[in-house]
Amino acid sequence: MPQLLNGKWVNDDVAASEMKNGAFHREPTRFRSWLTADGGPGPDGQPGVKAEPGRYQLFISRLCPWASRTYVMRNLKGLEDVISVSIADGAMTDNGWEYPTPQETGSHTPAISYQHQLYTLSDPTYSGKVSVPALWDRKEGKIVNNESSEIIRMLNDAFDAFTGNRLDFYPEPLRKVIDDWNALIYDTVNNGVYKAGFAQSQEAYESAVVALFATLDRLEAHLGENRYIAGEFLTEADIRLFMTLIRFDVAYVGAFKCNIRRIEDYPNLANYTRELYQWPGITDTVSLADIKKGYYSIAHINPTRIVPVGPAVDYARPHDRDRLKGRGVWVR
Repeated sequence: MPQLLNGKWVNDDVAASEMKNGAFHREPTRFRSWLTADGGPGPDGQPGVKAEPGRYQLFISRLCPWASRTYVMRNLKGLEDVISVSIADGAMTDNGWEYPTPQETGSHTPAISYQHQLYTLSDPTYSGKVSVPALWDRKEGKIVNNESSEIIRMLNDAFDAFTGNRLDFYPEPLRKVIDDWNALIYDTVNNGVYKAGFAQSQEAYESAVVALFATLDRLEAHLGENRYIAGEFLTEADIRLFMTLIRFDVAYVGAFKCNIRRIEDYPNLANYTRELYQWPGITDTVSLADIKKGYYSIAHINPTRIVPVGPAVDYARPHDRDRLKGRGVWVR
C-alpha cells in the first residue's frame, strides 16, 4: 500500500507491512495526544491539549468506517460550528487519500491536497501508513490524534462547556458493558471484515469469516432483546458497530468475500441498521456511492475496478425497533 518512508511518499506492495503469514494485522496509530477541557493529561496519562472552538479540524473520508465514526460523533455532539471538517475523495489514489480542492490547515501551515502532507507537516521523517481520520491542530500545525476510537471519546466531552451539549455516549455506569462489546466487535467485525478481505491464505480468510459471522449471529440474538448494544441507551458501541453494518451488504459481501449471509438476512441487525441510519446527525454522513466505489476500487481485491450496480438496499424504509424499550442517549 502507498505509504511514507522517512517522509517520502512511496508506492509499496499492497498492505505488505500489515501482512503476517497471509493474515492481515492492522498497523497501530501513532499520534495519540488527547483533547481535554482544560488541557490536562488524557485518561491514561497521554499529553493533553486544550479544547478550543475553531482550533481543530477533522480530516476524513466517508468511505472509511474509522473516519466516519468521528464524523458522526461530531454531528451528534453538535460540534459542526466548533470543529471544521475536510472530506477526502471517495477512493484512494496512488497518492493515498486525496482532497478535491486544497484544504487550508491554519495560518502558519500550507494548504494540503493529500493526507500524507498532514503527516509530514507533523513529523518530517514519518514512516508508515497514512490513514484517516486525523484530528488536526490548526494553531500548532500538527496532528493531535489519528486513532478514531480515542477521537470519539474526546469529542464526547471535551467541548461540552462551549456547546452545552450533555449527551453522553460513554456514560460511566455502562462503560464495562460498552468496553466488553467494543473489544469483541472491533476484533471480529470492524477489523474482522478487513481480515477476511485482505487475507492472502485460505486459512486466514476462513478463520476471519467464521469469527465474523459467529459474532453477527450473537449480535442478532442480543438485538432481538435489546434496542441498543448496551441496552436502552444509544452509545459509542452502536456508532462503532453501525459503521461496519452500513457497509456490509454494499461492499463487504462482494469485495471482501464476507458472503455467508447479508445483514438483510438478519431481521434484528437489518432493522437496527436502518434505525441508526435514520438517526438525526447520521444520515447525512453516509454516502453509499462513495463506499461502494471505494472498496471496489482496491486494485488487488478487484483488478478490473468495475463497480457493481447492485445491491439495491433501502436504509430509509421503516424499522421495527420501537417494539423494544429505548431511552435515546444518556444525558449527564
